[in-house]
Amino acid sequence: MKDLHFKDFFWNSELTSTAGYDAIIQYLNEGKRTCKEVEEFMKARASIEEKYAKDLLGLSKKVCGHNEMNTLKRSLDVFKLQTEHVSLSHLHLAQSMREEAKKLEDFREKQRELRKKIEQQMDALHKQRSTYFKKTMDTKKIYEQKCRDKEEADQNVNRNTNTTNTKQIEKLYSKAQQAKQNAEEADRLYHQNVTTLGKVREEWLNEYIKACEVFEKQSAERVTFLRNTIWTHVNQLSQQCVSSDELYEEVRKSLEQCDVQEDIEHFVNLRRTGEKPPAPVLYENFYSGQKSPTGAPPSRLPPPIIRRGPVPEPTRQSCDTVYSTVKDAGYSVIQY
Repeated sequence: MKDLHFKDFFWNSELTSTAGYDAIIQYLNEGKRTCKEVEEFMKARASIEEKYAKDLLGLSKKVCGHNEMNTLKRSLDVFKLQTEHVSLSHLHLAQSMREEAKKLEDFREKQRELRKKIEQQMDALHKQRSTYFKKTMDTKKIYEQKCRDKEEADQNVNRNTNTTNTKQIEKLYSKAQQAKQNAEEADRLYHQNVTTLGKVREEWLNEYIKACEVFEKQSAERVTFLRNTIWTHVNQLSQQCVSSDELYEEVRKSLEQCDVQEDIEHFVNLRRTGEKPPAPVLYENFYSGQKSPTGAPPSRLPPPIIRRGPVPEPTRQSCDTVYSTVKDAGYSVIQY
């Protein structure tokens, strides 16, 4: 299939029309806008990566498993360290994205400067072409009018060929001669302007073709540059994923060395307080003064009643006072 080119498909039948040129310029402006949008997108993405990196770095500095010990502590330390490394890798990614965005900005500015020169040149040629075209069309109108005046003067001479008025004939001949000279002068100016316009058109034609070639080359370079920029961008993101996974793999390797039983034994050996549990609390009967060998809780039943013998007779000594029994039922020691 034959390649299509700007210089072959952006023409117009009207000499002063700029429709084809305007279509190309619009396409270039849209391309420039796309470059600007991609550039801003990458800068915004870089800011997101930078903020994420800083937040992740701050997180890696926080206390995590400070009181843990042995193999799990080592794994937690590796986890925090690799988290810090991941944050630094994201920070590096943000810097790389900004560098790519700067390259795109420089490329866009370089194209803009070149386009500006060509557009200024083409605008001048368009103005010159329009000026000479208008001038040529004006001289054409004058030329056509002078030709009609000449024809009319000739017809007047022909209509009065048989007249006997010599003075009138001379006057008509004089007018016809003047009309002929005016028509010849108008023809000369018209022809001169057409020739000049042809040269202007040729110059514009050559420069327009060159401009189309430059604009097409710029468009191809822009598409290629944007494609490569986006390709590089996603490659950076993929590489970041690979780098993060490699760093996290170190955490997984450390976790593989985490031995649950070893950590338990380490804690036991380090913090052990004794090998014998406390003895059971024995039950002590208040009445018997004996301790229960089993330490069972006290029974809910009342304590057993121990039967005792009869009250012994008191023994009297010779010095003891003899108390008599009061037989009076109304007797009381309380006197009212």
